[in-house]
Amino acid sequence: MSNITIIKNAHILNPPYQDVHGPCDIVIEGEYIKEIAERPVAIDGARLIDVQGRTVMPGLIDLHVHTNAVEVNLGKQSSMPNALVTLRSAGLMSAMLRRGFTTVRDAGGAGDPMKQAVQMGLIQGPRLFVSGRALSQTGGHGDMRGRSDFLAASECACCVRAGALARVADGVDAVRRAVREEFQMGADQIKIMASGGVASPTDPIGAIGYSEEEIRAIVDEAQRQGSYVLAHAYTAQAITRAVNFGVRTIEHGNLVDSAAAAAMAKQGAYAVPTLVTYDALATEGEQYGLGPESLEKLLRVRDAGLGSLEIFKAAGVKMGFGSDLLGPSQRLQSEEFRLRRQVQSAAEVLTSATSIGAEVLDMRDRLGLLAANAWADLLVVDGNPLRDIGCLLGQGEKIPLVMKAGVVEFNTLGG
Repeated sequence: MSNITIIKNAHILNPPYQDVHGPCDIVIEGEYIKEIAERPVAIDGARLIDVQGRTVMPGLIDLHVHTNAVEVNLGKQSSMPNALVTLRSAGLMSAMLRRGFTTVRDAGGAGDPMKQAVQMGLIQGPRLFVSGRALSQTGGHGDMRGRSDFLAASECACCVRAGALARVADGVDAVRRAVREEFQMGADQIKIMASGGVASPTDPIGAIGYSEEEIRAIVDEAQRQGSYVLAHAYTAQAITRAVNFGVRTIEHGNLVDSAAAAAMAKQGAYAVPTLVTYDALATEGEQYGLGPESLEKLLRVRDAGLGSLEIFKAAGVKMGFGSDLLGPSQRLQSEEFRLRRQVQSAAEVLTSATSIGAEVLDMRDRLGLLAANAWADLLVVDGNPLRDIGCLLGQGEKIPLVMKAGVVEFNTLGG
């Protein structure tokens, strides 16, 4: 049986996203694109998919998801049974793929077993790049313990909860060991908390997290593994410290200033804004159990979100696409396109969710584009996102076909 698929009569939308061109035939052999031909192609035994002039574009990349975040209240979910968290996560991942996200970077929580489950076909979901559990200092953004007179010792390795998105490690020796353990357990990259956050109960937004010595040790260990560090960071001070100490991507960055953005540009660091999560938390957080201390911190970072895009853009910082949604709010993932479009051009928004994401993942020849030898990750779209980004919103209603690594995951084209 032939392992060749030909997608016929496609109008290709590809970086640098100037316009669609076609009609073209896309020849796929196994997991990879073999050829994009500007002529009709006929191969005996090939499977034919006629898209009848629809737009075909690369699969989307979300650089900041939490596939294990099945609840908005992260403190609550950290005590949930592992099996329940895992089974609920499967539904979240399938929905991401249906929205056209064929690759995601989990920014804390998912580990190698979830990645294996997708690769083995046990569950349906995007290609995963996992960070294992994020590293937090005591009282930092990953420390979900409430205030009390006594804090119990951290859990032992045999009692790790699937719903715990982070682990606490303090001091240079401890963070080195934590990084080594996360890589041993299959992490692709390491996430740290470099400032306070919204969803955690006891840390102020302006807290700057780890010391210089701790961050440099974490970065050194990651680089020894041929990998890198991403950092949760909001304020200009936290951002500047992180990139100057070797961090590669800044997550969120809402309170950046021009000097911090210039430091990022100088170091070649990427920004991964996540505007949609603040809209979701503001409108839905309370009903899904977000605590009052988190709701109070939310407004400060939410209001600065669009301005941060303008600052990053002016400094020449490359921006990847991120969503960072929790629990039921993950259905709003594609709304990030609509928010970004208020500051960025349609081409810039699409680039953030494809080729820049591929750069961050060191997969620029495999992901984020339609070209020979790239993975056959592609979407068939009703409409042209360059003219109307709205065709990428919702739950995939205007994306009738999703292919990942040459496998048709969803197809409502008919015929």
